[in-house]
Amino acid sequence: MNTRLEINEIHSNMERLPSWEFSPDTLTKTYTFENFKQAIHFINLIADAAEDMDHHPDILIFGWNKVRITLSTHSAKGLTSYDFELSNTIENIFNNLK
Repeated sequence: MNTRLEINEIHSNMERLPSWEFSPDTLTKTYTFENFKQAIHFINLIADAAEDMDHHPDILIFGWNKVRITLSTHSAKGLTSYDFELSNTIENIFNNLK
């Protein structure tokens, strides 16, 4: 099991993720796409990466073209290195779609 990060570790990791929001227990970001199909494609790419890591985000699609990702390690009751690893992977997926 990955251990919960201390607040100073979270702040250090957040420097690489300026567009993400965090609470003490979650990382969240909303992405906007041109259409529904692009949003679903993005979700499918995230699903593949998450399955490979065995670390699964909460994913919400809303407004036909918006995808909200929320990360947390439930077993640690907060944020762990897994959440930051997956958030970086998600950022790379999004940037490669452009």
